[in-house]
Amino acid sequence: MKTPYATHIFGEEVDNKLRSRRGWLTAGVASSIPWPSLDVCVIYDGDEYFLRGSERDNKPSPPCITIACNDGEADKAIAKIYRFTSILSWYLGGYVDVSGYIWGSHPSLYGNPRTVYSSMGIAGQKSFNCNHMPIIEEENIRKALAFWREAKRLTEVHDSYAFLSYYKVIESQFSDSRKKVDWIAKNIERLTDRAAKRVSELRAEEIDVSRHLFDSGRCAVAHASLEGEIIDPDIPADRRRLSADLVVIEELARIYIRDELKVPDSMGLYRSRNRLEPWESIIPDEKCELLESGGTPEEIAELQDLSVSVGLWPGGSIAGLEKMTMHVDAISEGVVKIVLICSSSDLI
Repeated sequence: MKTPYATHIFGEEVDNKLRSRRGWLTAGVASSIPWPSLDVCVIYDGDEYFLRGSERDNKPSPPCITIACNDGEADKAIAKIYRFTSILSWYLGGYVDVSGYIWGSHPSLYGNPRTVYSSMGIAGQKSFNCNHMPIIEEENIRKALAFWREAKRLTEVHDSYAFLSYYKVIESQFSDSRKKVDWIAKNIERLTDRAAKRVSELRAEEIDVSRHLFDSGRCAVAHASLEGEIIDPDIPADRRRLSADLVVIEELARIYIRDELKVPDSMGLYRSRNRLEPWESIIPDEKCELLESGGTPEEIAELQDLSVSVGLWPGGSIAGLEKMTMHVDAISEGVVKIVLICSSSDLI
């Protein structure tokens, strides 16, 4: 899965971009991730998404996402924002859910304080970061992430429909229901912590957990009949049971997205991202392959004596470290140790 660097633009350049054209769509969002205090433009998969800051003129401002949109193309634009918020929700470990939108010639704000908010507060002027967020190209993955976003938004708001959305993360990936049942039964054994505790409680009552999730969860929420099992909104025991089961189906949905669909979140990507990727245009393929396999090339002359700058993202180069010379100090078992040398004249 592609996880390229995502350019983040802050400050006056963002304002210039928002003034550069006519025709914008703005979606108000409910967010459980820290929202940037000032506007930031994120370039993701070829489109510019403007996250409108939660402060404006030293006053609170509704969190919104703005995207360029020609007249008559609102559906196309809002569909992009839906997809963007789905992967953003998964990647940053929360939810970003659209709560309405407007179109206009200028990039107006959209906000109803009851439905447009950031429950986790402000991220800071330049601290918002979704670098290397995965590019979603497969339709089945897009659907799974859409149901995940929906479920996260509904958790603790309406647990019944949250349960159904988590279940649909998995159900949407199977055309053969037997394979779905087999996958759930197999992966129940992988659950840990609160989810595993709930599984133990159900098994202590001699309940088939996989069948229980389907009959007493998915079907009981989705259907209602005089004779069949339902989740009755007026019965406290039904509500408690479904809320207790919610952690099980949520963790199964997480496992499916992470392990079967191979969509990393920010923490997983930080641990597993290929640090060689930015250097692949410089280092020959055979040396990259050897390093990736934990090998030790005899030398990597391609990195020797290159001129580089050192900076802190996203502020650019650090004064005095704009021109450093790379020296390959050591190579061992897939690791290249680089020393950066700054001439004494550059420090004066």
